[in-house]
Amino acid sequence: MDCIFCKIVSGEIKSRFLKETKYSVSFLDAFPLAAGHVLVIPKNHHQKIQDMSIEESNDLFSLVHQMVSNVDAITGSTLIAIHNGKDAGQEIPHIHVHLVPRSKDDSAGSIHTMFDSAVNPSESKMNELYEKLKI
Repeated sequence: MDCIFCKIVSGEIKSRFLKETKYSVSFLDAFPLAAGHVLVIPKNHHQKIQDMSIEESNDLFSLVHQMVSNVDAITGSTLIAIHNGKDAGQEIPHIHVHLVPRSKDDSAGSIHTMFDSAVNPSESKMNELYEKLKI
């Protein structure tokens, strides 16, 4: 497979590993958005969160939980971001969680600055979405 993250997991591409668990690894991003930008990925190739087993997902998010305190210690705040699929902005089709140290002077905004405008769904559309999404 020609996946850069799979090559990192296999050792084919050198990386600065921070912690490894049974199903996941964390390492410094080679192209950081901020000093201390960390990626947390599953060892097995999965494009989306829902493609992972519950055990793999639990392991991944447990490692995110462990790493976020270290990242947060850099500036006091951390952006945790996941692009779950190509249309959501995922550039590498292997699920990865970004942990990016943030500061008030870093020129990045809130999630709302990523979109040109907000949607304003009708009450009936909100009810329809509610019925589709509730578990």
